Amino acid sequence: MVFKGKTKSNLNSKRKLIAANDPKSPISEQYRTIRTNIQFSVIDTELRSVMATSSVPGEGKSTTISNLAVVFAQQGKKVLLVDADLRKPTMHYTFNLSNTIGLTSVLTKQSSLALAVREIAIENLSVLSSGPVPPNPSELLGSNAMLHFLNDAYNIYDLILFDAPPVLAVTDAQILSNICDGTIFVVHSGKTEKESIVKAKELLQSANTKILGTVLNNKEINENQYYYYGNE
Repeated sequence: MVFKGKTKSNLNSKRKLIAANDPKSPISEQYRTIRTNIQFSVIDTELRSVMATSSVPGEGKSTTISNLAVVFAQQGKKVLLVDADLRKPTMHYTFNLSNTIGLTSVLTKQSSLALAVREIAIENLSVLSSGPVPPNPSELLGSNAMLHFLNDAYNIYDLILFDAPPVLAVTDAQILSNICDGTIFVVHSGKTEKESIVKAKELLQSANTKILGTVLNNKEINENQYYYYGNE
């Protein structure tokens, strides 16, 4: 399944959360369309955890998953958005949060989940930033502590959404995809090389990843169709 759309670049932090700041815009409607497509991509099982990744940096995964978190929360689901890009975190910038504690703090038992999660102005949406950058991101994401964190989060939230690192950069995305119910693959139209997409897909499939679909950013469709954006 391919979730197509048209994107705009050079957007500031406020514009990146357009689903919250301008929910009636055509762009926000495209995020709701992607939300619906995700829900229909899984029929027989309940989708509780989804991660977004890309083949290389700069394809729009962070903005994509942030706005999807908003539209799922607007639907009434209790959502936790987690910055699992432990090497190059950005979620705290998007939501103007402190990053002194976060996911790494929870995984290393330096903080409880309740203390690390930040409630924001968007109803039903909570954010867990990355926390301090660790020396061993892959090991943390693949640890038993990560499984315990996910189980604890399932007891509180309806849906856990992860912003994961690019697939070709490090192994973190493969590790995380193995414990998530589904993965969204973000591609920058006209920028991402076909070979990178194929290689990233192969790596995800080797990790038994369930790829729910692809968000195609910056794709020109026609003048009568809506915009969809996803720049990091």
